[in-house]
Amino acid sequence: MAMTTRREFHGKLLGSVMAYGLIELLWSRDLLGEGVKPVIQQWMVELQDLSRDLKQRKVKDVEFQTKMEDLYRRVDLAELCRLVQLEKVMATTKLPENGAANVGFDLSQIEGMPKPLVFGKQIFCLKQGRSIVPHGHMNMCTGFIILHGEFTGKHYDRLETLADHYVIKPTIDRSFKRGELSTISDHKDNVHWFKCDSDTGFVFNVHVVGYDNTIKDVSGRLYLDPEGEKIAGGLIKANKMTSKQCHEKFG
Repeated sequence: MAMTTRREFHGKLLGSVMAYGLIELLWSRDLLGEGVKPVIQQWMVELQDLSRDLKQRKVKDVEFQTKMEDLYRRVDLAELCRLVQLEKVMATTKLPENGAANVGFDLSQIEGMPKPLVFGKQIFCLKQGRSIVPHGHMNMCTGFIILHGEFTGKHYDRLETLADHYVIKPTIDRSFKRGELSTISDHKDNVHWFKCDSDTGFVFNVHVVGYDNTIKDVSGRLYLDPEGEKIAGGLIKANKMTSKQCHEKFG
């Protein structure tokens, strides 16, 4: 059998990639040949272990948030950017006129990476003035870390769910710069909204879905209007929205 050259291998690999709603990225020749540095490899292993502990109910979701924030603070940001090929993402991703592009990436080709991954991962890519629109989740923990750019980030606690609106309480409202982070769970800061203030912005996201079998609602985005009526106690009556409505107003 004829030997496949490295170039042919990469050509076949690139040709086989298909994406539905995500732009799938493969690693450069250097990364495939050399693997990743031990520091970022160990970081990914710790992220995998932490996500597995959450799925196995060994830690509560708010404990997961604390541990994930600590892990994010310890990341070698330069190596994370190299791992996810941020420069290539920045050069090749068409930034949408509304909302954020979601860029997926494949870790399976990298030697030493944990597999199968317990967590999902993606990069949000935005131009100035565009948003990761305000939304909450059910049965999901997630963490953001800013890879590039500056954002205004807002979080809320969803306190009540009613027929046509949520009652939410503001918890975080500040600027986020490169290397800064935030997390959500069902029980803390469970609604978020990030607006890009710089020319472009790129956010690394990890999410763990279905970690609590006592929550019967389907995981997914809960779109809402955090600029709704202010009510007693500093709370907000946030009307429910469709994705289209939310993106039209905030995207």
